[in-house]
Amino acid sequence: MSTYIVGDIQGCFDGLQNLLKKVEFSPTKDHLIAVGDLIGRGTQALETLDYLHSLKENFNTVLGNHDLHLMAIYAGIRKAKPGDNLDILLASSNIKNLINWLRSKPLALMAGPKTLVTHAGLYPEWSVKKALKLSIEVSEQLQGKDWKKVLANMYGNQPAAWQKTLLGDQRLRFIVNAMTRMRFIEKKGNLDFNCKISPDLAPENLTPWFNVDNKKLKTDERVIFGHWASLNGNTNLSQFCALDTGYVWGQTMTMLNLSTNEIYTVNHQD
Repeated sequence: MSTYIVGDIQGCFDGLQNLLKKVEFSPTKDHLIAVGDLIGRGTQALETLDYLHSLKENFNTVLGNHDLHLMAIYAGIRKAKPGDNLDILLASSNIKNLINWLRSKPLALMAGPKTLVTHAGLYPEWSVKKALKLSIEVSEQLQGKDWKKVLANMYGNQPAAWQKTLLGDQRLRFIVNAMTRMRFIEKKGNLDFNCKISPDLAPENLTPWFNVDNKKLKTDERVIFGHWASLNGNTNLSQFCALDTGYVWGQTMTMLNLSTNEIYTVNHQD
């Protein structure tokens, strides 16, 4: 049995299948974990969710920003845009079950004893243990009767920095933003939501979150994340593994074998 962690799928079912074939993935023996953004922009959202849902206990995922946005569209909080490519999924007779299934998924999970998976990464002021606790806070709300209210209040860029005293909607919004939208940190410690380019091209006042010293992250712990396609899988740090390599943008889809640390990719043209 092997455990694989796949980067952003974003509704690209064919690419996912090609990648799983490449590693001879067994739906009954192997385990697949996703870094979130199961759907979003790709044209095979329904096929993707139906397949991943069919894997049952052999699949798990953290939620990405596109997954949360899908829930908000389903709940009538946001309207879908043509580029979202969600019409067929939203019209499916199984959409309610799929949404409830997504609502049961966390923002952070442990893929192994020392391996944290989140969509965007680990906020530099949090330990792995803290991130997991904060993920539970959001999950409890998403699984509760007021889950639509949580989604309605999650949109926005403020607060931009973490404070232990944050409460209510502001607290949940920051947790969601840090785990699903984070890329750069400003010098003052605030999250920046505008810059999406490669760190090499970014303004001097912005630092990739993984380059900000995190004194609460232990040296034997690592973080696996997606979300940031322009990294092209490179952080230059062994503790941080970036798996979004931009398949939906015509590049590659990437998967990690957790046991061997082997990296597998398929090209969009394959």
